[in-house]
Parts: sequence; structure tokens; C-alpha cells
Amino acid sequence: MIHIVFQQGDAALLKEAMQLDETLTGDIFEIKDDWAVGPIDHIDEEEGWNKRTEWWRSMLQSSPYLNLLGSFDDRNTVSSIKEKLNEDTEQDAWIWMGQNQHDVVGYYWLMRQLREFQGRLMVVYLNNLPFINEKGQLFYPSMISEVLPKEIIKAKKLSRPITLSEFEIDPDEWKRLSEENATVRILEGGKKISGKEDSYYDTEVIKNCTGEWQKANRVILNTVNRMKVKTGDVFLMWRMKQLIAEGKLEANGDIEKGWKDFDVRKFEKTQGKIEKEKETTAE
Repeated sequence: MIHIVFQQGDAALLKEAMQLDETLTGDIFEIKDDWAVGPIDHIDEEEGWNKRTEWWRSMLQSSPYLNLLGSFDDRNTVSSIKEKLNEDTEQDAWIWMGQNQHDVVGYYWLMRQLREFQGRLMVVYLNNLPFINEKGQLFYPSMISEVLPKEIIKAKKLSRPITLSEFEIDPDEWKRLSEENATVRILEGGKKISGKEDSYYDTEVIKNCTGEWQKANRVILNTVNRMKVKTGDVFLMWRMKQLIAEGKLEANGDIEKGWKDFDVRKFEKTQGKIEKEKETTAE
């Protein structure tokens, strides 16, 4: 058995679940890119791939993840998956998806490359399905990693073969998304993905800022934890810097240095006047 996941936390959870259920034992492959953001046009060509790589390079500058650039290539991961499936023709691959755009867009990218294995690909999609959390309460997870290891054992019963019609339709969905080439892609329900403008998450960043100075990395962390439709902190930091450039947020410090090296607050036209009044009162 081969497992394919789209997030690091999902791989860690499956490893825990394997200790509880040996029938789940198998190699785990992670598709590491976040295909829900960034350029994807002509991605099958070297020019398109390089364009996406350069986009990520610009996004990762000054981030805590700069060392990750070039540390993986999902094309190599797919090659390894194919090699495993060709070595053992009795082996199946299970694709694990949570109800979020990160996983679903990654699935669309993957599907068109695995057509030759129709009949050997299973999917486990936690789509509007309830699970039990640590408190014994029912909840609807958006990510695989939110499920308890013992619940993953139950989730495996949801696995089903990817149908022939899906092998025909899903690659076309990727083609549509790549031709649209929106910077942001979100999940609207089921497996429906819609493209959105660059500024889609801007309101989430702004509402986590106040009129007082806060460390930029703290604002990003709060935004990630509080937002319902999730995206990565690297993308949110890029949008924060764009909002600063547009005068919607104000920065104190060098935004080209690390995330901890500058503060941010909402831009207030009256802020300078207020501070001046405070200085006058102090005198």
C-alpha cells in the first residue's frame, strides 16, 4: 500500500495510525507544493515550472523558510510513486484529502499524471463527514491532521476507487484552473475550485491588525489561527507587505529583513496628530 498526502501533518498522523492498525502500513509520499496559490499556467513545460519556482523564490525571501527553496520537486515525488506502483502491480495507492483547497488542488495536479494506474488508485476524502475529537464531541475536520489516529482507522472505510469518469473529468478541471491561472484558488464545496484575486485574504490580515504596533509575525500567526478559509503564512506575509505598499497598513522597521524585524499597525490618518498631542501634553 502507498499513501499520498498533501500536508506534512497528515503524514505524521498516518504514521501514528499505522502503529494502531498494521493493515495501513505502507510508504507515505507527500506532495509538498501548495498548488492552491501562485502561477500554474504551462506548468508541464520547463518555462512554466521555472516561472512558478521564481514566484516562490520571491515569496520566500526574508521568510523563516528560505532554506526550503529547491529542497523538493513534486515531479520527482510523482516519479517515485510511479516507480513503486510499477515495481509491484498488486499494490494500490491511497490518496488522502481533507476538505480544503490545498489538498483538492493538489489532487487535481496529481490526477492527470497517474492516469495509467486507473483501477489502482483509491481516494479517502473527508468531505462533510463528522468525526469525534479528543473531548468526545462530533466535529467536521477540514484537514486530515485534525483527526485522531484512532479515527483514521475508521476513515479508511471511506476509501473508494477513483472512477473512470473521474479520470476523464478531473484532469480537465486542472486544465481549466491552469488556463484561468488565478493567484488564489479556493474550495467552494465538494471538489469545486474557484479562482480569486490576489487580494482575497487581505481582509483577514487587516482585521488582525490594530491601531497599536504589533510584531508582523505575531499578526500573521493570529491570522492563520483565526481564519476559516486557510492559506499559508508565506502568502499572507506577501499580502501584508502589499498592504503596506498600498498605504492600508503601516510598518515600523525594515520589511525586507526577517518577519520579526518589523512591526505593523492599521494606517490611521489621525495617528500622527494623536502622537503629537501626546508629546505636547508630556511637555
